[in-house]
Amino acid sequence: MDVKTSRYHEVYASWRRDPQAFWGEAANAIDWIEKPKTVFDPKAGIYGRWFPDGVCNTCYNAVDRHVEAGRGEQAAIIYDSPVTGTKATITYAALQTKTEILAGILEKDFGVTKGDRVIIYMPMVPEAVVAMLACARIGAVHSVVFGGFAPKELATRIDDCTPKAVLSASCGIEGARVVPYKPMLDEAIGLAKHKPAHCLILQRPQVRAELIAGRDHDWHAKWDDALVWAKNVLTPVPVKATDPLYVLYTSGTTGIPKGVVRDNGGHMVALKWSMKNLYGIEPGEVWWSASDIGWVVGHSYIVYGPLLHGATTILYEGKPVGTPNAGAFWRVIAEHGAVAMFTAPTAFRAIKKEDPQGKLFAQYDLSKFRTLFLAGERADPDTLIWAENLLHRPVIDHWWQTETGWCIAGNPVGLGLLPIKHGSPTVAMPGYDIRVVDEGCKEVPIGTMGSIVVKLPLPPGALPTLWQQDARMKESYLAEFPGCYKTADAGYVDDDGYIYVMGRTDDIINVAGHRLSTGGMEEVLAGHKDVAECAVLGIKDELKGEVPCGFVVLKSGVNRPPADIESECIALIREKIGPVASFRLAIVVNRLPKTRSGKILRGTIKKIADRDPWTMPATIDDPAILDEIGGAMKAKGLMA
Repeated sequence: MDVKTSRYHEVYASWRRDPQAFWGEAANAIDWIEKPKTVFDPKAGIYGRWFPDGVCNTCYNAVDRHVEAGRGEQAAIIYDSPVTGTKATITYAALQTKTEILAGILEKDFGVTKGDRVIIYMPMVPEAVVAMLACARIGAVHSVVFGGFAPKELATRIDDCTPKAVLSASCGIEGARVVPYKPMLDEAIGLAKHKPAHCLILQRPQVRAELIAGRDHDWHAKWDDALVWAKNVLTPVPVKATDPLYVLYTSGTTGIPKGVVRDNGGHMVALKWSMKNLYGIEPGEVWWSASDIGWVVGHSYIVYGPLLHGATTILYEGKPVGTPNAGAFWRVIAEHGAVAMFTAPTAFRAIKKEDPQGKLFAQYDLSKFRTLFLAGERADPDTLIWAENLLHRPVIDHWWQTETGWCIAGNPVGLGLLPIKHGSPTVAMPGYDIRVVDEGCKEVPIGTMGSIVVKLPLPPGALPTLWQQDARMKESYLAEFPGCYKTADAGYVDDDGYIYVMGRTDDIINVAGHRLSTGGMEEVLAGHKDVAECAVLGIKDELKGEVPCGFVVLKSGVNRPPADIESECIALIREKIGPVASFRLAIVVNRLPKTRSGKILRGTIKKIADRDPWTMPATIDDPAILDEIGGAMKAKGLMA
């Protein structure tokens, strides 16, 4: 599409001219209890606060107002669980009732009030979404911890946010594997200094949990009791726009966890704006974010974004492959009439690996489907092109972080699609003044690699601080580049203002004085006809400081000698990047270690290769993969 048909440049320029007028107008899409008179106060908080005198309630905006507008019978949530064979549709009216009942249990039975914290440690079931909304309804601060998280990591989060109650379930289901949650929760509470007063446990048919008298309560029993007295509507509690809605701990933390705070007002304004202008979704349409509520994507675009917008959101308890096959995504899109989907690139690499010809795709009717959005890690051009050729629809990469809560750079479908450049998440969204700088915070020339930073203030929806750690917020994000937020990502901007995110700043390796991007090398390897996915990292070298090493996973059905493919990969890097890369080591492996959200654990692989001390990442999907990687490195002489 011609760039001239997009309103993006006009809209972005209007934000640049008057940010307060821009976000003040966007705030009109939210129902306020007390409409803010001040859009932004630069003197409040660490770098300023959005809508500081506004009063609102997020649950009301996500649920009640749609019922009041006469849309109560519209589907709010479609639950699809191939791992249990369960499907259910929850209307906005039913969601309102469920949210009122659980809010009443929290408030009347457990004494949870405005400002109290509640940990949600649950699988991908509708009750988990209801739990988040119920907390928002009474002004409690929820902290969702990925279901099945290790007890030690859960304990650190319990001690950091000191919850009055924990909402959990007897088990989760990971593919074909049932994971009991209650023993891990009990162990975590045993380890923690802070002891939550109440635990509400959803008993699932696959596993029955043992309840501890006095502390633990059966979800269904409490629910049945509440039906007797929960006849009257529990009015949503007014909160300040700057009050916290939730705390979300960043994955992979060690020691004291880093709790990203999200406020109520700015969060609603940003997400509501993004659903129409970025994703091109209309109220009433079916939207699917194939993530987990334990991650920021699940918070923003399974729960809050679509519900604030009055869309229908799909809650999927399954995998891209294996539940039952690599056609699972196409089945869900076709069956429920999804118009757009948001998932991680790793999901599509998994599908491409299992069904490289896309044979399963042909079995489904995706006539309503318009757009595929990818985010969460760098989307290699080869996977993007594969998906485009299969879908014959726009496949759009976009870039954001747990800390920002929504998109930093993307291609705004709702404003008119800009030309897609493979390898780039496109352009900065309104609210983000992106700069590429050197170590001294001086902007580098166009096309030059540097650190990507955002000039303060951050827009609505981004973190105002870390939970009870203002000093750490400043030190972690604001100190290194004065006046800017450090994304910790590296990349460059081209002549058209397109942003290229090449990897984390610690993924820029120094090979004999040459700064090289491992993301660029991964892009080359992903283009090999037999490679399904790959990871490149720098390992210690006495002579050159660091040298790159590539780990490649082959597509299903490839049975050529691994040594041949490794030699071809080395030759490909030499051809596309040059001898300066010193790329002399490629290793074919069966699979790569990943977090449960699908991010490759490059840092852990590097520590193993460098023989540095390392600990098992709390978010790892399958610990056995690290032994496989270690064995592959030993076979190549990398490890003794």
